[in-house]
Amino acid sequence: MSNQSVQTVGTSNDKFKVALAVVATIAGVVGFFILKGQNKPALVCAGALVAGLAIAVLLLWTSTTGRDFLGFAKESVRETKKVVWPTGKEARQITAVVFGFVLVMAIFLWGTDKILEFLMYDVILGWKQ
Repeated sequence: MSNQSVQTVGTSNDKFKVALAVVATIAGVVGFFILKGQNKPALVCAGALVAGLAIAVLLLWTSTTGRDFLGFAKESVRETKKVVWPTGKEARQITAVVFGFVLVMAIFLWGTDKILEFLMYDVILGWKQ
């Protein structure tokens, strides 16, 4: 079992900022659909959505939770740069192995199904299909 504690939003000021960020996000999405329903240009609709999201990001950035998330995101990007990706040849070989395994399993399951079908209907129940 893990001994790590769960971190929650600490101060009421941070809770208020997170709540405002959620409201700004919802307002941006709702504004997008309202403007879209009024047949406004796509740029105006997208502008409402981007504005709501930008306000939400700015609010979160000023909170402790947002700064912690930003640190987590930077660390995640740093970790993905350490990943050793397979070459094209290795990726094709791995894909071929997976397809081969899937084909073998499909044939095995089909054969098992047909054997069980024969045993159940022809041998045990005596039904001829």
